[in-house]
Amino acid sequence: MKACGLIVEYNPFHNGHLYHVNEAKETTQADCMIAVMSGSFLQRGEPAIIDKFHRTKAALKSGVDLLVELPYAYAVQSSRYFAKGALLTLDALKTNYVCFGSESGDIEQFYKGVEQRQAKKELYDETIQSFLQSGLSFPLASQQAYEAIGLSELDLFQPNNILGFSYVNTIVEENLPIKARTIKRKSSHYHDDEIDSSIASATSIRKELTNGQLSSKAKNALPDATVQELESYRKKASVWHDWEDYFPLLHYRITTMTREELASIHGVDEGIEGRLISTINGAHSFADLIEKMKTKRYTYVRLQRMFTHILTNTTKVEIAGFFSFASLPYVRLLGMTKRGQEYLNESKKSRTVPLVSNLNHKQKTLYLDERALHVYYSVLPVEKRLALRKQEFQLPIIL
Repeated sequence: MKACGLIVEYNPFHNGHLYHVNEAKETTQADCMIAVMSGSFLQRGEPAIIDKFHRTKAALKSGVDLLVELPYAYAVQSSRYFAKGALLTLDALKTNYVCFGSESGDIEQFYKGVEQRQAKKELYDETIQSFLQSGLSFPLASQQAYEAIGLSELDLFQPNNILGFSYVNTIVEENLPIKARTIKRKSSHYHDDEIDSSIASATSIRKELTNGQLSSKAKNALPDATVQELESYRKKASVWHDWEDYFPLLHYRITTMTREELASIHGVDEGIEGRLISTINGAHSFADLIEKMKTKRYTYVRLQRMFTHILTNTTKVEIAGFFSFASLPYVRLLGMTKRGQEYLNESKKSRTVPLVSNLNHKQKTLYLDERALHVYYSVLPVEKRLALRKQEFQLPIIL
């Protein structure tokens, strides 16, 4: 069987994702669609609106055959490490293709761009370091470095182009036998915050859900399966997760940690712990804290990732230890269809990375994911928290 990989967050799964699944399947002629999905917390440092199990069900009902979790150590990271973790996961599952959405829609532009960057790596590295030292954030410094090496054909100011470039770069750098394909994004842009068609951004859909209700505009942009899972999760958990739910816990963490303890957390760099300590007690909400902390160097997203690592007590040493593994220590299976089961059975003999189906496996490297899920569910009432956490110790979802 031929497999195509999708690197996703499904926060939540919407009509644009459905289009992506169908187009990727058509483009690659794959027999099995495999999605690597972030778990409790996402690449931009946000809590997922509903838990990974309800997002898994929505995806499996909408054309995905096999869904695995991207380890926390890779999920809440910059595009470089996010891409590396996702591609290594797909390679561990012996996936033939990866297909991503992009503003470009031309895969040759990505391969040419990676080739150009490799050919001028020294100039790129020198330029990016120079701009970082001048106080620019890493994304802006990267864009300046791309311009310096003449990489202008591919617009790397666009969020999905940036991720796609990281995917292709990882394939080339790691010498992976995975072929990349891309689908041009349709209708909405990544950061659009208004729904104006049946294909809308996840940002605009989440904005429509902030009042705790599924509006008709939001429903129009979602497959029926996602509507069902959103409503099911709210009934079970009483909430759709948002950063503000975690602000009291974040406030507690920061105000009870020493400067040295804060400095040991992954993402707390360049002495920002001092500014964090002096700012936290004057912040009235998470949005207020972000606004007070944000600088040209520390972007909204970089701060969100840092706050997530503070919540989960993820240290620099722990992340370095995880990245020291020669290959992925495990692949966490969340759910599958009958076709997904067939693919796993067929590829079993060629796989070398352990397949973990739940936390009962006691895989020692799962502790970061386990810690993240405890934090994720901590904002729920006790009885609801305990009931939902049981999912982590059950067999994968099979549809």
